[in-house]
Amino acid sequence: MNNFPKIIISGGGTGGHIFPAVAIANALKSISPNCEILFVGAVGRMEMEKVPAAGYKIVGLNISGIQRGSILKNLGLPFKVIVSVRKAMKLISDFKPDAVVGVGGFASGPLLYAASLKKVPYLIQEQNSYAGVTNKLLGKGAAKICVAFDGMEQFFPADRILKTGNPVRTNIVDIKDKHFAGAELLKLDPLKKIILVTGGSLGARTLNKSIEKHLPEIIAQDVQVVWQTGKFYYKEIIERLGTYHPNVVILEFLNKMDLAYAAADVIISRAGAGTIAELCLIKKPVILVPSPNVAEDHQTKNAMALVKNDAAILINDRSAEDTLVFEALKLLQNKERCKTLSENIGKMALQDADIIIAQEVLKLVK
Repeated sequence: MNNFPKIIISGGGTGGHIFPAVAIANALKSISPNCEILFVGAVGRMEMEKVPAAGYKIVGLNISGIQRGSILKNLGLPFKVIVSVRKAMKLISDFKPDAVVGVGGFASGPLLYAASLKKVPYLIQEQNSYAGVTNKLLGKGAAKICVAFDGMEQFFPADRILKTGNPVRTNIVDIKDKHFAGAELLKLDPLKKIILVTGGSLGARTLNKSIEKHLPEIIAQDVQVVWQTGKFYYKEIIERLGTYHPNVVILEFLNKMDLAYAAADVIISRAGAGTIAELCLIKKPVILVPSPNVAEDHQTKNAMALVKNDAAILINDRSAEDTLVFEALKLLQNKERCKTLSENIGKMALQDADIIIAQEVLKLVK
């Protein structure tokens, strides 16, 4: 193998794509310290900030996804795709990568397509249980497709699939013996039950509305809640509620996610693939409320992969406002159910995905 491999990692758009990408980059560096890594993202998306913060160089493509419900906003998309593919081809010509990795997101498609035209071997890291259109098309030419769920041969050539799981941020799944530290950080009573609600860095409107509507019921049962609203909703919620009650901690973002996970008795979350990978390693009872605003309804399919193994509870987004809090309070009172969910979700955990994927990438380097 080349002792100075050059790798391009493409994709982003959300933390669910960016964190695995950075984890793969870190693993590549740990295995091959001389490895040179370039990220390619989409202009204006969060990877353009998060990747440099992680210590890596990134170049942006002027690419976006299909805008649902607006024909006018999509008129310029073909032009953006053509321009992005041309820029991606120039990046490959200039950087001369030995291999390319696509993790999903707007920039991944043009970059992987350009790699196929330039005859550069590429690996796809498909995080969801239902592959998107772009990855299905590009999977035909991929040297390897690393997946997190069973049954992915319906989308990709079976001989190139490797079940690795999704890379996670290892620091936030290390929760052993941190329950009391987590409760102390959040200024909560470690001996009282705690529900953690997290809708991701941007937030989830349905989760926020569900919690706000039923705060009185939560307080009435002397249950505590750590409520991560996301940056889109935090200001309006704080302006409305202020310091609502000592049992309610309202936060825009959780900087110490490991301590929040450790403190929680029950976790309420969306069903992004990266989040599910973390939850499997954390082994806590989970209620998933899949986002309906994602391509191919893939969050529901992600959640169902757990539900069919009795490893999580699913609440439909449409019914969450009326049922979610009551389901969580009921679960808190059922020790046997909590034990079963914890054990079963733990059985679905896949360890060291970042290292395994990095090893597969380096196998592509001549």
